[in-house]
Amino acid sequence: MDTRQLAAFCAVVERRSFSQAAEQLGVTQPAVSLQIRSLEKRLGLQLLDRSGRRVEPTEAGSRLYRSAQRLLAMEEQLLADLGDEAEGELAGRLEIGASTGPGGTVLPVVLAEFQQLHAGVHVALAVSDTQHVVEQVARREVELGVVGASRRHRGVVFEPFFRDEVVLAVPRGHRFAGRTVTLDELKAEPLVLMQEGAGVRQVIEEELRAAGLRLRDLDVRLELGLQESARSAVVAGYGITFISRSAIEADLAAGTVEIGRVEGLEPSREISLVRSVGRAETRVAQAFVAFARSRLA
Repeated sequence: MDTRQLAAFCAVVERRSFSQAAEQLGVTQPAVSLQIRSLEKRLGLQLLDRSGRRVEPTEAGSRLYRSAQRLLAMEEQLLADLGDEAEGELAGRLEIGASTGPGGTVLPVVLAEFQQLHAGVHVALAVSDTQHVVEQVARREVELGVVGASRRHRGVVFEPFFRDEVVLAVPRGHRFAGRTVTLDELKAEPLVLMQEGAGVRQVIEEELRAAGLRLRDLDVRLELGLQESARSAVVAGYGITFISRSAIEADLAAGTVEIGRVEGLEPSREISLVRSVGRAETRVAQAFVAFARSRLA
């Protein structure tokens, strides 16, 4: 039922006048008359007796007036509650899916900082491969996704989130450390790769292709799946790998891993935010995205 019609009806009953009701509501008298006629037509009842000098409710009108007052009071309370929620402390649950790159490095820290600022928010981060994260967002199992590669999917939209530098990580003391090496030198060195479909691997494949090379032209010794696995192999001295810089910041600080550069390759990737098409974003999600953008800028 249209509460605007009920509000007009209640105002007429209380003021015993269409003109005074219109003044109270801040609308024209014809507008009030139209609302009342529409309400009577919908209910199939005459609600007001207009025959006297003052407008009076009929028996049906009196019954409706009492119920309408309760309904309008409930609407007012609901709007007040929603207004308090919109202006009050953040609270609720934030469920995010992330691919192994951002989900294992940058995102946990940003989420922890955000939660510390908003004690009423419960954060749940699920880390898996990019395709699974995209499908989770499309099925609305999580509210947001953060992935290192954009995969076409009708149920989601991608938008830039932050840039991630991809570097060549080498063991401490390696001959590539602190140097810019040629592609020929790279081809002769044992290389550790992440699994096919990983965002970092996709970036490197594109960079090599632009330089006229393929992965099969390199000396790939190990394919170890996740960034953490590749990082561990490099720390242990089993090869070199292309990896997100954020994944090895602690190793760089500790001196257990160093960085080399490859002539002609400048790999980086856009980390994307994934949203479900048509889903209304919660206030918690909006606040987190704004916080993360400022933190990662």
